[in-house]
Order: sequence, then C-alpha cells, then structure tokens
Amino acid sequence: MQRYDRLKEILRLDPDKDFLTIYRLTATYEFPWDFTRALELALFRTYAVPSIGRLLAETGEFTGRAQKRYDDTSLLLDAVVEHGFEHDTARTAIRRINQMHRSYDIPNEDMRYVLCTFVVIPPRWLDAYGWRPMTHHERRASAHYYATLGRHMGIKDIPASYEEFEETLNAYEAEHFGWDEGGRKVADSTLDLMASWYPAPLAPAVRGASLALLDEPLLDAFRFERPRPQVRKLVRGALRLRGRAVRLLPPRRTPHYARQNPEIKGYRGGYDVGELGTFPVPGSGGCPLPHPRRPAGAEAQPPA
Repeated sequence: MQRYDRLKEILRLDPDKDFLTIYRLTATYEFPWDFTRALELALFRTYAVPSIGRLLAETGEFTGRAQKRYDDTSLLLDAVVEHGFEHDTARTAIRRINQMHRSYDIPNEDMRYVLCTFVVIPPRWLDAYGWRPMTHHERRASAHYYATLGRHMGIKDIPASYEEFEETLNAYEAEHFGWDEGGRKVADSTLDLMASWYPAPLAPAVRGASLALLDEPLLDAFRFERPRPQVRKLVRGALRLRGRAVRLLPPRRTPHYARQNPEIKGYRGGYDVGELGTFPVPGSGGCPLPHPRRPAGAEAQPPA
C-alpha cells in the first residue's frame, strides 16, 4: 500500500451510509495516536463547563480513581468503534454508559455539548498536528457516527451536520465556560494522571506541555497560569514535526484500538465490557455498588 491508498478507499465510501466504516478506518488506521490525544483533549474541555466539572468532582470518580475512569471511558467508547452499533458488545457498552448517566440529573444541553467535542476536536487537532488534515468526507462521516451514538444515548436536538456540531460547540463554550472549583480539581487530577504515565522526574514537563496545548478560553476557565511563549512554541512545533515524520511512514496495515493503548493500565488481564464503569444504586445520589454484576450481553475482551 502507498501512503494515501487508504484515504482513496475512504473517499470511495458514502459518508451518509458507510459512516461507521469510514470512522473506523480514520480512527484506527489513519490516526490512532492522534485520535487518542484529541479525545483526551475533548473530554478535558468539558470540565470547563461548571455544571459538568462540578458533577464530576462530586462523584469523586475523576479525582479519586482517575486511572480507572480514564480506562473505562476509553474502553466503553472503543467497544462501539470496534464492533459497530448492532453488536452485542457495543450494545452492552452503550447500556453501561446510559445506566451511569441516568443516575445523575444531567441536562440534555450538557450531554449534547460533550457529543459535540467528540466530533469537532479531532479535526481541529489534525488540522494543527496531523500528518494530513481530516477531509470534509471524514468529518461528515464522523458527524453521522456521533449523531447515531447520541441517539442511542437518548440525547435530543442533535446537530445534523459537522458544521452544526461546530456551531453548537462554539456557542456553548462562549456562554458556559467559566470557573468552578470542582472543574479545576478534575482538571488537575487529569493532568496528574497524564504525568503518572511517565517517569516521576518528567511530571512537571508533562504538565507544562499539556498546558501549552490549551487555548485561551480554556486556560481562563480553569485559571491556569499562562504557559511561557517559548514552551508553547516548542511543544506545538514538536507535534507538527511528528506529523511530518508520520507522513513519511508506510500506512498501518492493522487497526489499532484504544484497548491497545499503553495508557490503559487497569485491565492487563482482559476485561468484560459489562463490568466497566460504576454501578450507581438508584436513589443513592450516584453511589456505586462495590461488587458490580455483569449485565447480559457483555463479552470478554482480550488484554491490550
């Protein structure tokens, strides 16, 4: 295969009908590392909405068990990408997501905003740092993919196109980004988690590099100290150089799923999709069961 052969394959597909196939090819063959980073940034942005950041802090899950929450979120979303919406494993993953969300009073607008970040942030990341930009064809397929996921999650008033997803995201952030102590705690916990993936002496550098990737509205919302211009230039320049280097590599011949990422630390021996996440007790304010039961339809996954 030549470097752009898979893109040619993608462009032969219909983004309105073959959106799952296109999204899978884009995310697991063309840009697996970039999609992981972009979706991490997408979730990080959601903490800057006070109602979201406050709720995540109150659950204690993203501050006390950050690695498990990272693992579970990645693996539940990954199950749908890998298996498709009609597969039992994907259905179990979506059911787990919905069970957790139903335990809290989450406004539809917040749910829709989170969905928007999944659609909009990966193309923005690839425009800045990818070995090629994400095409309009791929953006359209991604919008269809997440609109379908959103409908399975019961989200209402889902945007009808990539452009509408982006408009909705921009408007929501302009109106709702702001300071909240809980959101800042979740953001700090997430930065600490990312730093923990590297040798301890590198932790300050990892935190600094992460902050250098944040835009001004996000820095303002969390009241983070501004990164030095030299650091921002160095970090962003290094990512652009990486993208140019990846462009020279041969195309990936096998898919790379999130469950294979080294950042997934808690399930080296494999896992059941039906046991991922928390199992809140109805009427308990979201307190989880200590010993979850595996729902019907879950399928054991191999270790990463």
